[in-house]
Amino acid sequence: MARIICIDYGGKRTGLAVTDPLQIIATSLTTIETKELIPFLKKYFQEEQVELILIGEPLNLDDTDTHATPLVRAAIIKLQKEFPAIPIRKVDERYTSKLASRAMVEMGMKKKDRRVKGNVDMIAATMMLQEFLQQR
Repeated sequence: MARIICIDYGGKRTGLAVTDPLQIIATSLTTIETKELIPFLKKYFQEEQVELILIGEPLNLDDTDTHATPLVRAAIIKLQKEFPAIPIRKVDERYTSKLASRAMVEMGMKKKDRRVKGNVDMIAATMMLQEFLQQR
């Protein structure tokens, strides 16, 4: 089987998580500068087989767009152009950053490590991916 990759897309940083080849466990991959996303994925896809891209869709509680929703929609279009053979699915990303921050505290992560915003992005992507795996 191939992996599933999950993207927590942001204006500055993007968190990435990936499954194992059997699609059982979601693991944090990395956080990169958003402008490096496409080059990073091109290299990653040469090394690993990926069958699905998940991307967090930012919505308000009433399902209206947030300020970040247009950014994510533009990113989806870029991803579809660059990787037409890999399907892309949107997943709900509401509360993932707050849940990621809380998880870091519960895991006993040091305060200085919790301040690294990239850690939140990476853990949020992992949480979205794990939830996707549990729901299918």
